[in-house]
Amino acid sequence: VQLQASGGGLVQAGGSLRLSCAVSGRTMSSYVMGWFRQAPGKEREWVAAITWSDGDTHYADSVKGRFAISRDNAKTTVWLQASSLKDEDTAVYYCATDTSGRSRWPVYRWDYDVWGQGTLVTVSS
Repeated sequence: VQLQASGGGLVQAGGSLRLSCAVSGRTMSSYVMGWFRQAPGKEREWVAAITWSDGDTHYADSVKGRFAISRDNAKTTVWLQASSLKDEDTAVYYCATDTSGRSRWPVYRWDYDVWGQGTLVTVSS
């Protein structure tokens, strides 16, 4: 499976942006898709996850109520709708997939074994 993230850009605080992750190759319903972000000088942190099987979602507290993760039924695209953006949301955003099926909600960087390249989101105040 290969992943390619896109949709980043410059947005004003309070604004919205939709990130996309194009998925190609063989995918399984047991896989979990996730979004991470890494701000300058900080560790990569988990943001949100969604299951291919039933579309169930899970969010980090820092984005709950502001971000929404979704996917299409064909297993080709995962989106991250980011709203009410804040300065602290500025980061490179990565999509990733956990193909192991070990955890219902993988939230650690090492849980994920396939990564896309990042897309930069810059929030200006």
